[in-house]
Amino acid sequence: MKELIVNQEKRVSPELHYEISQFLYYEIALLDEWRFRDWLELLSEDLSYTMRTIVNAQTRDRRKSIQPPTTWLFNDNKFQLERRIARLETGMAWAEEPPSRTRHLLTNLVITETDLPDQFHVQSNYLLYRSQKERDEVFYVGKRLDCVRRNPKTDSWLICKREITLDQAVLTFHNLSVLF
Repeated sequence: MKELIVNQEKRVSPELHYEISQFLYYEIALLDEWRFRDWLELLSEDLSYTMRTIVNAQTRDRRKSIQPPTTWLFNDNKFQLERRIARLETGMAWAEEPPSRTRHLLTNLVITETDLPDQFHVQSNYLLYRSQKERDEVFYVGKRLDCVRRNPKTDSWLICKREITLDQAVLTFHNLSVLF
């Protein structure tokens, strides 16, 4: 899924925009409340969940559409996320002892149609604040490109793809144990 170019003709109705937005706000509330098992239920079985850093490219290269290699931080599927959550639940994940306090902020949602019925692209900006212990604070800032589809069995939504791009080119935090 490439970065979306805002196309007025493919934008969804205000009612559908509201419905999908509320679903995504509910999703990030589950993450902030450490309700990871409930969060997993919002993910499709064919999920692709990736994160990479931004690339600092020279202006002359950007004009030629030359993209330098990126740093992929993870490229997970639903099974791998289940394993990550199972590890967090053991109490043996040292990076999350004591557990982090997080606050996910999601803004500037642009929701557009895809070629498939009941499947939509969502482009958004996010800020994830993570606090742990007394002085350990981290801000993760970037953009997300999500793909959501309506679950025909329950008439609810599922996340089938998430591409996260951090704005930071150099990572200065100790670990990456939180979920986006």
